Amino acid sequence: MDLPLLQIGGPSAGADAGGCGDGCGCGGGDEEEYGLDPLQCGLDPQLAGLLVAAGLDPVQVEDIAHLAIEEDLDSGVDVTTVATIPEYAVATADFTAREAGVVAGLRIAEAILSVVCTDDIEVERHAEDGDRVEPGTKLLSVRTRTRDLLTAERSALNLMCRLSGIATATRAWADLLEGTGAAVRDTRKTTPGLRSLEKYAVRCGGGVNHRMSLSDAALIKDNHVIAAGGVAAAFKAVRSEFPDVPIEVEVDRLDQIEPVLAEGADLILLDNFTPEQTREAVALVAGRARLESSGRLSLANARAYAETGVDYLAVGALTHSSPILDIGLDLREGPGEERG
Repeated sequence: MDLPLLQIGGPSAGADAGGCGDGCGCGGGDEEEYGLDPLQCGLDPQLAGLLVAAGLDPVQVEDIAHLAIEEDLDSGVDVTTVATIPEYAVATADFTAREAGVVAGLRIAEAILSVVCTDDIEVERHAEDGDRVEPGTKLLSVRTRTRDLLTAERSALNLMCRLSGIATATRAWADLLEGTGAAVRDTRKTTPGLRSLEKYAVRCGGGVNHRMSLSDAALIKDNHVIAAGGVAAAFKAVRSEFPDVPIEVEVDRLDQIEPVLAEGADLILLDNFTPEQTREAVALVAGRARLESSGRLSLANARAYAETGVDYLAVGALTHSSPILDIGLDLREGPGEERG
């Protein structure tokens, strides 16, 4: 069901205001409702609140939006658009899915538009992140100055297509695992600077997140074991230095599991185990720790691994190899209009 038109920002303070006006987080008034600092966030308070509700930092989203636009303009202007579009021309455009999938990043696209647009933006939302869409599904309609629409187009689509591709791939795994008790989750194999957005897209697709950073939790892998002089030594060192941090330990043999359990591991990563070995590991652990399968995983064998009783399937490909979902932006045809 379509949501009503939303005004993003009030009257702009000038050509470089980027849609930041009376209704914006910088203008005061509504920022306390979302616990935002008006000196930090320049996005509209309602949009910022939606980002917070989605588990995203609006300041970081705004920074990414600025970075994307600045990269595209390279300290210049959109020469094609400036040459062909009158300065005050106004248009309505639709973001439309061109193939079936799961959409993610709609509010990110709005954030990009809001930092580009030098006038009011009217937004009509036809879909929400996490929705399954078909070819031709209208996702978002925007009315504002035509120059701003076209300047923001590629940056908005780059992120929306990327995030929707991740959400679509994740949904395929989540659907396959339904009813097993296992969940698909991501890794830290993300695009530098976009981790929070890409992990958000995983959530939109029905997956769950592993640690967001190296400081969230400890993951003792083979190189740590070698450097520390053994699994037990590595575990004890982490527990001593960071007593409150969850610890996951990677093992690649069944005989490594019992010593890891004895040390008190919270989660054990079964690296490149076969489904049969995984089933043995589940029986051995008997609920004393959570188990995560990693390596050898594909959609073809995911169900077999999930049915062994593991808690998670770690799939780095969700964020490092998912193809984009094709989404386009099309201006509606009709008589033009200008704002003075």
